[in-house]
Amino acid sequence: MTSKTLHKLYISNKEKTLSGRYITVDMIAPLVKKMTSNFKVNKIGDSVEGVPIHSIKLGSGPKKVLLWSQMHGNESTTTKALFDLLNCFSENNASVQNILESCTLMIMPILNPDGAHYYTRVNANDIDLNRDAQDLSQPESKILRELFDEFKPAYCFNLHGQRTIFGAGNSGRSATLSFLAPAMDADKSLPMHRKQAMCIIASLHSRLSVELDGGIGLYDDGFNLNCVGDTFQNLGASTVLFEAGHFPDDYNREETRKYIFYALYHALTHISRGVAVDDYQQYFDIPKNEVCFYDVLIKHARLFQSDEKTVDIAIQFREDLVGNKVVFVPEIIKIEDLDGYFGHKTIDAKNSVVCDSKNKTLKVGSEIDFVILNNRKILIKS
Repeated sequence: MTSKTLHKLYISNKEKTLSGRYITVDMIAPLVKKMTSNFKVNKIGDSVEGVPIHSIKLGSGPKKVLLWSQMHGNESTTTKALFDLLNCFSENNASVQNILESCTLMIMPILNPDGAHYYTRVNANDIDLNRDAQDLSQPESKILRELFDEFKPAYCFNLHGQRTIFGAGNSGRSATLSFLAPAMDADKSLPMHRKQAMCIIASLHSRLSVELDGGIGLYDDGFNLNCVGDTFQNLGASTVLFEAGHFPDDYNREETRKYIFYALYHALTHISRGVAVDDYQQYFDIPKNEVCFYDVLIKHARLFQSDEKTVDIAIQFREDLVGNKVVFVPEIIKIEDLDGYFGHKTIDAKNSVVCDSKNKTLKVGSEIDFVILNNRKILIKS
């Protein structure tokens, strides 16, 4: 399928009732309820606070793929893309039907409904579910593991969202998408099923890198068997981590959503056609994620008129849930020489004094909506 055709497919199937960063079970419930008989919806358990957790099964093929989203409640971009994809699978489209004839998909759209409601990474017991794969101390962790054991997937898609701090290497390009074929052991062994995961990722990089101007990275490869992806890879399923990152000026992650949809579609198409491992080494050519971005970076600033040297001022947006909306609050987190770092928005102070709205000295920890530079107000959030 050409990029143009896939884009049309996305536009025609984008779920318009889901937008922004705050996505909860209440928002997806009407969509799940109206699903046709082609989708088998099952309640498979309850969260800590008693919220139902559902699975959605579709397709009839022998290649089993398990996908889950919002394991971390505040990582919602992939959930939006999943419902775009589910709409797409409702179409009588030949390429879509080929996937469903080759694959059986098991989708958990929101694994952590309590975390989604409170817009937190952790569940209602303050536990990170992605560090609970061995202890299985939480009901949500047990539900996922039981589904894995029952469904016996050959492939797993672990769907997450990452912060705006990551770049694709040190290229100055934001890591809009990041992927990982998690290690299965401390030796980072390369059995066939992990090579298959690497080949899927290498294919995604090849298909999407030009469109994203190189904005694709590899997530950190540190092995931790407490992580779900590492555990499932260890158990023999080809596991791919998807990380939805930052696209320029897209804090609501609507552009990133589109690229996650593309990535999911391409990955499932790849699986439906068969995953060879001849070119798995291309995986290692993908630039690694680097922590090299701030939301706003003010360069070459002076805090006082008498300062001989300039400093850089790094500002990150804190995500606060206000009502049913995520509000981005700018906060100064560093004042120092930040050579080698990038800003999603960069302000060059050109050796001038920069102060807050009351003409007071900027300090780490301060919340700040705009700064005063040369007697002019400059908005931090545009």
